Amino acid sequence: MPAALLMDRDAVAAFLDEAFPQIHHGGPGPVVESVGPLTATMRLPYHERHLRPGGTLSGPAMMGLADVALYVAILAQIGPVALAVTTNLSFNFMRKPAQADLLAEARLLKLGRSLAVGEVLIRSVGQDDLVCHATGTYAIPPK
Repeated sequence: MPAALLMDRDAVAAFLDEAFPQIHHGGPGPVVESVGPLTATMRLPYHERHLRPGGTLSGPAMMGLADVALYVAILAQIGPVALAVTTNLSFNFMRKPAQADLLAEARLLKLGRSLAVGEVLIRSVGQDDLVCHATGTYAIPPK
């Protein structure tokens, strides 16, 4: 059973705004929807800055969303550790996303002292089918 959350949704969102203000430059960035034990849900608002030719949301936008969703799930558990860093990310793009916001549901599969492993499921808002499945590993610095 995971320990109690060290950061709630508002605390994680405030930390992201303070530590990574560039996340919102040029248009809306990812929004923390919720955090829970070993989980986080993030929303990426549909915006032209995230588009690729053909009007679809780009792979890099989905990759960034998955990365930050895992980071938020980790922070909610361990607290504001700015230097927890991505060591690996793998993506399976399953279908073209709709012209709508994206929702990313992150779930930590393992949270250790030095490594965290998780997966992220990304869907277009209002649709059940996955547009992307990602897995990732983060290094957690020693305390």
